[in-house]
Amino acid sequence: MKKISILLFSALSGIFFSCDKYLDVVPDNVATIDYAFNLRASAEKYLFTCYSYMPDHGHFNSNPAFMAADEIWNANPPADVSSNFYNIALGLQNVSNPFGNFWSGSRGGKPLFQGIRDCNIFLENIDKVEEMDVWEKERWKAEATFLKAYYHFYLMRMYGAIPIMKENLPIAATPDEVQVYRQPVDTVVSYVVQLLDEAYANPNLPETLGGTEQSELGRITKPIVLALKAKVLVTAASPLFNGNPEYADLKDNRGVQLFSSSYDVDKWVRAAAACKEAIDYCHSFGYGLSLNSGLATYTVNDTIEKEMRVRTAITMEGTTEVIWPNTNSMADVNMQRWSMGIIKPGATSNSGPKGILAPTIKMAEMFYTEHGLPITDDKTWDYAGRYELATAGEEDRFYIALDSNTVKMHFDREPRFYASLGFDRGIWFGNWVDNYDVTNDLGFIRGRSSEISARQGISNYTITGYWIKKLVNIETFCAADGNITNNIVRYPWPEIRMSDLYLLYAEALNEVGNGYTPEITEYINLVRSRTDLPTVEEAWDQYSTQPGYYNTKENLRNIIKQERAIELAFEGHRFWDLLRWKDAHRALNQPVKGWDITQKSANSYYRPVLLFNQHFTMKEYLWPIEIDELQINRNLVQNPGW
Repeated sequence: MKKISILLFSALSGIFFSCDKYLDVVPDNVATIDYAFNLRASAEKYLFTCYSYMPDHGHFNSNPAFMAADEIWNANPPADVSSNFYNIALGLQNVSNPFGNFWSGSRGGKPLFQGIRDCNIFLENIDKVEEMDVWEKERWKAEATFLKAYYHFYLMRMYGAIPIMKENLPIAATPDEVQVYRQPVDTVVSYVVQLLDEAYANPNLPETLGGTEQSELGRITKPIVLALKAKVLVTAASPLFNGNPEYADLKDNRGVQLFSSSYDVDKWVRAAAACKEAIDYCHSFGYGLSLNSGLATYTVNDTIEKEMRVRTAITMEGTTEVIWPNTNSMADVNMQRWSMGIIKPGATSNSGPKGILAPTIKMAEMFYTEHGLPITDDKTWDYAGRYELATAGEEDRFYIALDSNTVKMHFDREPRFYASLGFDRGIWFGNWVDNYDVTNDLGFIRGRSSEISARQGISNYTITGYWIKKLVNIETFCAADGNITNNIVRYPWPEIRMSDLYLLYAEALNEVGNGYTPEITEYINLVRSRTDLPTVEEAWDQYSTQPGYYNTKENLRNIIKQERAIELAFEGHRFWDLLRWKDAHRALNQPVKGWDITQKSANSYYRPVLLFNQHFTMKEYLWPIEIDELQINRNLVQNPGW
């Protein structure tokens, strides 16, 4: 909020790559707003400038949720990754120079208030363009309105109460007018929903991109608008924002209370209705759970087929699963190469997989057993002996290398476990030039000290002994010489997909009701059906130590939370979920552990090693506002604890 200007901001170079001309930004030599809206071409570039503020979630260095929780861990100090969001996980957030500063834009954060200002400039000036059809102007207005809503929501999710920028202040604004106030959270949410409703109601916003999909992929459509509205309202109904007593005393210098301290179940009612509307609308245009493994040209079996349904749901371009494929957030060489382990000889640290993004043991234990139950609750599964060694037999050969030893924890798990995680002696189908035929010997991770998948050089290794298989496109492959950098197949980052929406709906229905109903578990079971897991009812009644566990509201809530943690693992959702549920001070106050990767023998390697004792305090539920901002604007108040 430091500058108010009608001139184009200076930081416009190099923000966006594009699909051909899509997402070109305003050139630096455009001097005035009037000139920017003199021609259709320059106005279009201004629209793409508005898009350019979208956080680049497809890169681990610019997705605040990717490494700020407990899913991914790094060596300390980290190498070949930015420490901005990792420092949040380490408890190092601060007020003088905050990590992930999306308020003014620094330390990994984009300046979202600046983005909102540019959306306002666009909306105020687009009608000046004379050579455009009215319908196209209206479409562009709807897109800019959506982006304005998204940036307000993004800030609200981080900071809680924020200033609302309905329009830009004039150049002649007085000092008092510039001293804006943070608005109550409920007011911000209402404004965001109002903007989304305006965008959706615009008849010129497309329902689908149709034949223009390749050139316009990532631009806003009506299904995206409704899906975001559902996410906004679920967030607003969640414990962090719905009757949170921790913020009852947060008031500005006018005495205005910025958080409601009264719980309102009607917020969940609205959220459930929005989720159902979004689901039904998306279904009407062919969106749904992706069951296409994309493996028609490969030789697979049922085991690999189920795993690939999970992987291709997010990595295969054009899937019916992804409602909002964000081309500003392409998962390119960095995300994929940093996730993948070396599975066959020949790769080098200069051109092969790096495997730096390391899932924690906690996340490995989060996934269900083959019966669709937590590992603590399956009566057929040896939880107490999970760290003991076992030998893979013929029945395991497409999960674990035949006749090899690994811990029991890696046996008899659900398909999403094997689709999401690479681990020592774990089979890794695809991603190597000769690794797409199950009738051949498939590649697998050899992660113990001095083996091919273990530490390569100073930084190219996993600190925990796990790799992220899920984020590597099945069509990305290492050549025979181990070079992967020239063979990365990029994909747009899945901002919102159908399984996310299904689970949000189940959550909202559960919070509205008083316990189990078949309608709630219908949407959970739909997500589970992708890999043929038993239904919630069947799993708990037939295989668990607590039959009927799902019948209470609290227990079903726990089931939904774990389902989200599994289904959306490593996609940048868990951190935001833990915050909105007010679970972070429990989940992120636990030891972070990995295997002892310095060891050569299986007996020594498979010992959980403490990597860090995480410590999350109550103040960390909201981002701090930078001290400089508070000094410039005395009407801003700091978030509690900072």
